[in-house]
Amino acid sequence: GCNPFAETGRSKLQNQRAVLNQQILKAVRMRAGAENLLRATNNNKVREQVLLELSFVNSDLQILKEELEGLNISVEVYQNTEETFSIPLVPLGLKETKEVDFTLPLKDFILEHYSEDSSEYEDEIADLMDLRQACRTPSRDEAGIEMLISYFLQLGYVENRFFPPTRHMGVLFTWYDSFTGVPVCQQNLLLEKASILFNIGALYTQIGTRCNRQNQAGLENAVAAFQRAAGVLTYLKETFTHTPSYDMSPAMLNVLVKMMLAQAQECVFEQIGLPGIRNEFFTLVKMTQEAAKVGEVYMLVSAAMNQEPVKENIPYSWSKLAQIKSDHYKALAHYFIAIILCDHELQSSDDEDQQEKALSQLYDYMPEGLIVLTVLKDKVQRKQLGKAHLRKAIVYHEEALRVCGLCKKLRNIDVLQEVLTAAHKRSLLKYAQQETEDDFLSLIQAPDILPKTEHKIETIAPQFSKVKVKDFFHRLGPLTVFSAKQRWTAPRTIHIHHEAGELGFSLKGGSPVQIYCLDPACSAASMGLKEGDYIVSVAGVDCKWLGVNEVLEKFKSVGGQPIEIEVISCQDTAASMHSKSATYSVGMQKTYSLICLAMEEDKIDQTKKVPLKLPFLSWGTKNRQKAASTLCLPSAVAGSSQIKKKLSPFTLLNTESSLY
Repeated sequence: GCNPFAETGRSKLQNQRAVLNQQILKAVRMRAGAENLLRATNNNKVREQVLLELSFVNSDLQILKEELEGLNISVEVYQNTEETFSIPLVPLGLKETKEVDFTLPLKDFILEHYSEDSSEYEDEIADLMDLRQACRTPSRDEAGIEMLISYFLQLGYVENRFFPPTRHMGVLFTWYDSFTGVPVCQQNLLLEKASILFNIGALYTQIGTRCNRQNQAGLENAVAAFQRAAGVLTYLKETFTHTPSYDMSPAMLNVLVKMMLAQAQECVFEQIGLPGIRNEFFTLVKMTQEAAKVGEVYMLVSAAMNQEPVKENIPYSWSKLAQIKSDHYKALAHYFIAIILCDHELQSSDDEDQQEKALSQLYDYMPEGLIVLTVLKDKVQRKQLGKAHLRKAIVYHEEALRVCGLCKKLRNIDVLQEVLTAAHKRSLLKYAQQETEDDFLSLIQAPDILPKTEHKIETIAPQFSKVKVKDFFHRLGPLTVFSAKQRWTAPRTIHIHHEAGELGFSLKGGSPVQIYCLDPACSAASMGLKEGDYIVSVAGVDCKWLGVNEVLEKFKSVGGQPIEIEVISCQDTAASMHSKSATYSVGMQKTYSLICLAMEEDKIDQTKKVPLKLPFLSWGTKNRQKAASTLCLPSAVAGSSQIKKKLSPFTLLNTESSLY
């Protein structure tokens, strides 16, 4: 990973995010105590003081949320360093986490479950912790992506090796919501895996925004990066359901996927226009359709961002930027078609049928009284329709500038203001060049333009198999046998004596090999060898990874001497139970979620039942019932102690459908 102390722009933003997360956590704890006191007391004077304190805490939380939103819209830091005249793209910030110490839980489990000397695995545990620490500050390139994927794959090995389905390991994973800053704390490894997936998608968006959009290669890389980001987020949405962090909820992920695909479509438009836009009929028709397509996808993104429940937690500046881009690209589409109508007259050498067909494909309908072929031939009608498109382009440009001026965060992005202003002035100049005598007589309204693209943008699914990862705990044995789901007896030492060259049993299976066709009368059986036992060592040499032929060679190498082997017997395992935590959707009928705060000093006693109490992590009381497994910031309401119906922090989700 990158040096966490490096003073780069991106690292400063992440450090500010970490500080804000801690401040939000402190404010939320204060809020929790105040709400508990408010419910517990009947003293009017005390209640007045508590309500006053709650109002201050609520204001503080709102300010912190706005500061976090400011970090999410700090897009200039992530753009390419070369000067550019393009609207900035929006990246996702990396989720922050706390350090995790795997040492004691894993060492205890190795000793208890695998009956091996845990001190021999200290290096492997240290490698796992170092890899996790490096994943907190990944480099913004393919090496950073590969590192995050390698840790994600390594977690699959760790989960199978050390996390049995019937109990918790006592390892607490804490991740902060990327949009609200509220911590989510669980003992289940699935929260860790889901958060790493989110960061892989976020890192792809940062790589995409960093690409140089002034050349073809940079734009191609940007398109691919945003497609891969959308693919990872789609995989996260489909694989990990009911995650307790709101930034990974199905509703939010659906919006983020749309936003990434829209940014990829925007880069495709820039790619087409990069060599320059020739003032030629069919070229302008193509640019009109492509611009309309970008405007359409951003319109869908803006609509999705303004729907409940996403609207409450998506950064306000993001939704406004989507609206601005939608208006801007719609204006460009109307400008391009106005150029077609105002600057190009049908010549005798032109292909009349092809131009009629191309122009008719731009419209769903023509204004009343107008026919495409007539418009192409009639100079007056061409001018009137062209000016109608220019007027509509100017209206869209002015709306984009108005929305940009109303948003404080966007108003401070200079390049955005410059691009919008330049496009607006260009449309005004073109309109001023047209004849104005018939302005008051023209009642033509420019029709909407049909969007179309020759470059369909789709998600690119993550290809984890391309990253080769070796299991850190390879020495424990083949994962199909030596996993947390299986239970065995402690290794037993058996002394085998050759009887007329016969062992008294056969071997079968791959690695490790099993005892097969054991003769009950042989000496090995009398010493405790059982049918189905696994051989883990021969003559003091570990053979968990050896096949039948290799183990037989070791038997032969000893000659006629007695052989000392170690074997284990598989025990019956209890039916696997799904843990109550961030849940994996495959094969699960019912899932649970646990919402709690990360408190390093707390020790969780699993023998005690959690009392039912009102969840205080909610931005508002109207969100309490629909929050389910989503962690949100709280809000105070006077008289909240009068609420009779209490919600449990353990919410049973009976279906696989969305929570929100």
